[in-house]
Amino acid sequence: MNQSLEHKRHTLAHLLAAAVVEKYPNAKLTLGPAIDTGFYYDIDFSTGDTPGDADLKDLQKDMKKLLNKWTEFTHEVVSADRAREIFAGNEFKLELVNEIETKGEQITLYTCGGFTDLCRGGHSDNPKAEISTDAFKLDKIAGAYWRGDEKNLMLTRIYGLAFDTKEELEAYETQMEEAKKRDHRKIGKELDLFTFSELVGPGLPLFTPNGTMMRDLIVDKIMQIQAKYGYKKVTIPHITKSDLYKTSGHWEKFGDELFKVKGQSEAEFVIKPMNCPHHTQIFDAQPRSYKELPIRYAETTMVYRDEQAGELIGLGRVRSITQDDGHVFCTVDQIDQEVENIVLVIKEFYQSLGMYEEGKFWVSLSVSDPKDPGKYLGDKENWKKAENMLENVAKKLELPYKRVEGEAAFYGPKLDFMFFDAIGRERQLATAQLDFVMPERFDLSYVDNEGNKQTPVMIHRAIAGSLERFMAIMIEHFAGNFPLWLSPTQLTIIPVAEVHNEYALNVHKALLEAGFRAEIDTENESMGKKIRGAKKNKLPYFVVIGDKDIESSSVTLESRDTGESVSISLDDLIAKLSKEASV
Repeated sequence: MNQSLEHKRHTLAHLLAAAVVEKYPNAKLTLGPAIDTGFYYDIDFSTGDTPGDADLKDLQKDMKKLLNKWTEFTHEVVSADRAREIFAGNEFKLELVNEIETKGEQITLYTCGGFTDLCRGGHSDNPKAEISTDAFKLDKIAGAYWRGDEKNLMLTRIYGLAFDTKEELEAYETQMEEAKKRDHRKIGKELDLFTFSELVGPGLPLFTPNGTMMRDLIVDKIMQIQAKYGYKKVTIPHITKSDLYKTSGHWEKFGDELFKVKGQSEAEFVIKPMNCPHHTQIFDAQPRSYKELPIRYAETTMVYRDEQAGELIGLGRVRSITQDDGHVFCTVDQIDQEVENIVLVIKEFYQSLGMYEEGKFWVSLSVSDPKDPGKYLGDKENWKKAENMLENVAKKLELPYKRVEGEAAFYGPKLDFMFFDAIGRERQLATAQLDFVMPERFDLSYVDNEGNKQTPVMIHRAIAGSLERFMAIMIEHFAGNFPLWLSPTQLTIIPVAEVHNEYALNVHKALLEAGFRAEIDTENESMGKKIRGAKKNKLPYFVVIGDKDIESSSVTLESRDTGESVSISLDDLIAKLSKEASV
């Protein structure tokens, strides 16, 4: 988001707050930031009337009227005591004031159009002149816990959309309409890919045979590609002593997201939220020589995180997360080649999905934030070295990259691959992360060619990332019309009548023996109903077999994507499908 648009969106959050307190004088304001598509404001309406979706139009009109008077922002620095006087009775603002005071930061108030709010700044200089009334609208109302903590009071969150122009707003709304049609929860149910159970619990998806096949196809494709680069499978348990994560640094960073396990042992156990610390222990299980490096581990396994119930969205955000995880232990001199290999795996995998093309992705060189060094572990020089190494790889491979400060992991910088889906939404998927920190924390070592102990570098890599989230994105990207290699069922055979069943069964057998995921529909139903079923299930192809097909020893093949119907011999069909599935 460019700064000008961010300032507009932040200004509109203030404008919304002003309209709310004018219409609902008992409302208590909390926080209202700019977000990727607009803005929101969290508000406590517990002491008066609460607006609903039907009230958004009136609030929006009020915002547009107020905008005429918003011609200039002014600000002042006040003492904590003065701020407490101004916001007396609003426990949320008082909490923020106390927090700012504790940090020793300035407390600033911003005023526009007679409305004053506690704020750090970042607004349009002249909102009336800079913000088009046709380029924003109030979107929806939702619940949100204060500070995102479900132990706190539930607030009302009012969302707004905001762009530079009316055309951009309309384009976004059109995109969202298309997104509803592609919702993975809807299509996933239609294609029988996954389900949820109240007895199992929220955020814990159950995968059907179709969904499990799709998961396996993704994992197998990745393993097939990366095997030629020397990755070997490992397996780890799902629980661990908490000491493992205290050593790695994850306990301090993610302690609230961990599921605790209580057993007969006095030791404190948790269900694993990530795999990298376990993999360090496989590396550390025996003495290592420089001759063995690089060592590359790969594993597809579940991790578990106690996500807040309100943030769980189908497969997009879950509590049981299947990671296609990989870790490389290498020397500093081997970093460039190993990262390059990871990029080549990413390239080949996403080419098979038609996504690794110019203009369809970019790469975030995610580096540390120099203004907030406390967020990161490790030596500053190592951080600088790691960031430079990743940038060198990005340049060498001519990746379309941008350096993005503040997006690094707490243990190291990374290359994050950002893909645009079929309707233009940006999705962060694959990643390669450089880590000088964890090997040091676990005291990992190898013996170099002079007999000296050295600390290896660790590279974290994910190709699909979370399989659940990846599946959600792919379902929506393809709208369920998966490429041949990713389709749980690739084609179905439809005999026109019972007399054609024997030939159809022979065709089915030949396709199965050739390795295709084929089904046959010999139900006593009309051919039209069978064809509608194949289309409803979004199968890449279906084969119709009638008298002429038997006479000519061929089949009639119809394509989902082109709608074309052609007569083709069985050998040619197998050759055609084999070529397409090998992409």
